[in-house]
Amino acid sequence: MGFRRKAREYALQMLYQCDLNRGRPLKEVLEEFFGEKEVPEDIRNFSILLVEGVTDSLEAIDAQIRSCAENWSLERIAAVDRNILRIAIFEILFVRDIPVRVTLNEAIEIAKKYGQEESASFINGVLDRVVWENRDRVADKL
Repeated sequence: MGFRRKAREYALQMLYQCDLNRGRPLKEVLEEFFGEKEVPEDIRNFSILLVEGVTDSLEAIDAQIRSCAENWSLERIAAVDRNILRIAIFEILFVRDIPVRVTLNEAIEIAKKYGQEESASFINGVLDRVVWENRDRVADKL
C-alpha cells in the first residue's frame, strides 16, 4: 500500500471523528489521532493536508455532494461514504498533482474496505458526476 492510500485512510478516520464530534477543534482531533502513533512524515503530512483541506472547503465540497447525489440528502449518506466523497472531491477540485483517475480508484478501494456493500458503486456514481460537472475545471487532470 502506498503512503497516500494510508494517508487517505487516516484522513477518513479523522474526518469521521470530526463528523461525530461536531464543534470539537480540529487541532484536538489531529493531536489525539497522531498522539500515540508513530507515523512516517509523508503519511502524516498528506493526511493533514486532506483533513485541513476538506475542513476549510467543506461548504463547497458539500454543495458538490448535494448537487451530484441525486435523491440523497447529505444527512442520509452514511458518514463513512460522506467522508470518502469529501476527501475525493477535495482532491479532484483542489489538489493539482493527482490525476482524477487515481483519486476515483482510491476512493472506490477505500469504500470497499470501510463502507457498506453498495458504497463503492454509490461513490463511483457521485464522483463521476462531480468530474463531469467540473470537467472544464479539471480537464488538465483527466
